Amino acid sequence: MGESCPDFPKYRAEKYEVLMAQLTFVEAIRQGLWEEMERDPNVFLLGEDIGTYGGAFKVTEGLFDRFGEERVIDTPIAEGAIVGTAIGASLMGLRPVAEMQFIDFISNAFDLITSFAAKYRYRAGASVPIVVRGPCGGGVHGGPFHSQNVEAYFVHTPGLKVVEPSSAYDAKGLIKAAIRDDDPVLFFEHKYLYRRIKDEVPDGDYIVPIGKAAIRREGADLTIVTYGWMVYKSLEAAEQLREEGIEAEIIDLRTLLPLDDEALFNSVKKTGKVMIVHEATRTGGLAGEIAIRITESVFDELDGPIIRITAPDTPVPYSPPLEEAFLPQVGQIVSAARWLSKY
Repeated sequence: MGESCPDFPKYRAEKYEVLMAQLTFVEAIRQGLWEEMERDPNVFLLGEDIGTYGGAFKVTEGLFDRFGEERVIDTPIAEGAIVGTAIGASLMGLRPVAEMQFIDFISNAFDLITSFAAKYRYRAGASVPIVVRGPCGGGVHGGPFHSQNVEAYFVHTPGLKVVEPSSAYDAKGLIKAAIRDDDPVLFFEHKYLYRRIKDEVPDGDYIVPIGKAAIRREGADLTIVTYGWMVYKSLEAAEQLREEGIEAEIIDLRTLLPLDDEALFNSVKKTGKVMIVHEATRTGGLAGEIAIRITESVFDELDGPIIRITAPDTPVPYSPPLEEAFLPQVGQIVSAARWLSKY
């Protein structure tokens, strides 16, 4: 079942017999990459401008100086070639981590990921231990080509694992778990969180298991299922709802494929009401899959309809006021939760 983390985003230091450090989201990913490269000489990085420049968002800053050009490889602007090279290297025993400068451009490698990497274990019995990582999401006025949430394209593909952390602690633990995994993992990093959050991260080796959700807030009146940046908007909404006597439980999925059904179903049995919040557009989004799983498995536990708060079915606007209107907001979550709690 989901891991309970009531003091999110700060984790209690007494849980760990190691030094804790305050790290930003981007620092935590960098530390996870660094530690895995120190631990395993087969781990290497490749992507656009990740070497001397340190990456567009400076995730890989300093790694080129430490590990050199043979393990931190600058590539041409050719996402298909980046992922194809990573797949080939993995079949030769290496563990590549491929960066998409913006996750939007993963579409250029879609065939390699879905038709080859995801299916190779099934067709040849061999693993493809690659990680494809990069920044996703809006909120920074990046426009329609640098702000997308692409998870729905990939959670439909058997053979992949899809991860999107929301805290620095999880970002480090999940990137380490992804690198060690013997199957292809897509690792989505919400760019809005890179330098806007900071929490306590153990200065030592640990992983966050892929496939396990986290309980970010306990509550008995309704369940909010979410991930990425929307975790924070949901937490803010939950504090407003608490003042009205409504206690919302917040489930942070962390892993989008495979979903943690046990955590979802246990929370539904507890609260009887469910809201799903995600930044991705509505039609064909992950909310629909979650809703039908709950309906098929624990329908009798529901005391109201499952509702979803998502972005509308349009490209992400560049204009700041339009982008704000496009993205799910705290007020929408609060209003929908009020309605659902009274149902």
